[in-house]
Amino acid sequence: MSEFQVTRDGLLLDGKPFRVLSGAMHYFRTLPEQWADRLGKLRAMGLNTVETYVAWNLHEPRRGEFDFTGMADLESFLDEAGRQGLHAIVRPGPYICAEWENGGVPSWVRYRHRCHDPRWLEPVDAFFDELIPRIAGRQITRGGNVIMVQVENEYGSYGDDRAYLRHLADGLRARDIEVPLFTSDGSWDLMVTGGTLPGVYATANFGSDPAAEFAAFARHRPADPAFCMEFWNGWFDHWGEEHTVRDAGEAAATLEALLATGAHVNLYMAHGGTSFGFFAGANAGGPHADGAYQPTVTSYDYDAPISEHGALTPKYWAYREVLGRYTDLPPAPAGTVRTLPPTPVALGGSLALLDCLDTLSSGTITSARPPSFEDMGQAYGLAVHRSRLPGPRAEELPLRLPGLHDRAHVIIDGEVRDVLHRDENTSTPVATGPGGAALTLIVEAMGRVNYGPVQGEDKGLTGGVLHERQQVFGWETDPVPLDDLSGLPWGRPTSSAGPSFHRGSFEVDTPLDAFLSLEGWTKGYAWVNGFLLGRYWDRGPQTALYVPYPLLTSGSNEVVILEMDAPGTGLTLRSEPRLG
Repeated sequence: MSEFQVTRDGLLLDGKPFRVLSGAMHYFRTLPEQWADRLGKLRAMGLNTVETYVAWNLHEPRRGEFDFTGMADLESFLDEAGRQGLHAIVRPGPYICAEWENGGVPSWVRYRHRCHDPRWLEPVDAFFDELIPRIAGRQITRGGNVIMVQVENEYGSYGDDRAYLRHLADGLRARDIEVPLFTSDGSWDLMVTGGTLPGVYATANFGSDPAAEFAAFARHRPADPAFCMEFWNGWFDHWGEEHTVRDAGEAAATLEALLATGAHVNLYMAHGGTSFGFFAGANAGGPHADGAYQPTVTSYDYDAPISEHGALTPKYWAYREVLGRYTDLPPAPAGTVRTLPPTPVALGGSLALLDCLDTLSSGTITSARPPSFEDMGQAYGLAVHRSRLPGPRAEELPLRLPGLHDRAHVIIDGEVRDVLHRDENTSTPVATGPGGAALTLIVEAMGRVNYGPVQGEDKGLTGGVLHERQQVFGWETDPVPLDDLSGLPWGRPTSSAGPSFHRGSFEVDTPLDAFLSLEGWTKGYAWVNGFLLGRYWDRGPQTALYVPYPLLTSGSNEVVILEMDAPGTGLTLRSEPRLG
């Protein structure tokens, strides 16, 4: 057994000075079959530690129902990291930010203020009762590789509740966490004074000017060994914005300056991976509640040294050179990654969403007002709401969806009238004839905000529906979680307006990584062999979704597209990413 310590003189491993050279990789953003490859490349870059968050909403999608299998198998990930020669830093939340849906908090947690209120602490403690023993058993003190565990996450960017932080820290100790605890925050006075806890090691997060950042942090925590827990060597992308790239030479020079101070480092990210499924999060205009909604793209490549599909970038080799001045380097890894050659997808068959609700809906709900996703007990996907507007109303009055989260197709008497967007246009003019008009709203939830005061929002029609000032009552709602498409009735006659499914197939000899190009399509979701790759949108910058090789089989493979707006005419698997 070993011991890892935080002392005034530095970090010690078995009583000897130890420099933590860590890289972030989230087990839930890479398929388990690829963990060994990515972790081995982290080690070969010169790192001795891997850091990961824990995504609560992945492990407890419904209250009291826990999953630690497949992509959620944290224990196997930590074990594989140990086999690859890496120590581990674990950041269990309960909140993680991470550009991840709702900052990792499950949608069923309705009280979302991160404080010592029992309504928040009760579900957190129940989750930690399940989670923390899995981490405790893999501590370095018990023959494992976990050397540090975080208390909350960047809490100074959110609140100042020391009683809450103390509850979490004491709870980790009570659940047998023996290794050092730590917090991580920006170096601003606001964040350090709000997010740190006496007696708990404090670390800093930043992307540039290490000397100034460490000096600012040390004004509050002079006894803590300098540690940049998040060295932001890249960044993430929002839909409709430019792809973010950080020059490899400049990033390596900053890493050199950081290490020259004698500090410890965690590269955020070393390997970013992918926010598969519905798990990409969103921002809301920065730290304030009045900013525009900014959903995050599916790729979490992050311009990291190891790319989304495991390729070694120029940043990887630049970092390896820098790290080699501070540690003995393992042998260099192979720098090539095999991908499929360009492969066409043969399209055949389509189906209107509204013509298959009998197989997709989890059960029709009747209510006076349209329920939110949380009211329906649904985390992600779509909701189809139906009502009737009275008539005649000769004047075109605005049909208003205040609090729309996030997008809605407005269908009047079977025809798409408009597509409304949160923060863009949330009303459309509607008149009705003598018998009124049938109203259908197909509401789409994008990622929940993962940072700032808007974090914890509900999804769907959170403010009801109005025709001018008049509330529209009397609704039938079909929840459409999109969690299982195996029952889609392909071949059924279909003619309804609005979103539609499209099916295709392609052949491969040997499964290799690929990228499904959605160029020419508008907005929607893509599945390969039943696995939801994520969202696409012609706003870019990303125009192709990563298809990891473990999803494919030799022979025939299936693609299903749910196109929300206007379908394209063809699909292709490419050999290179298209991130913008």
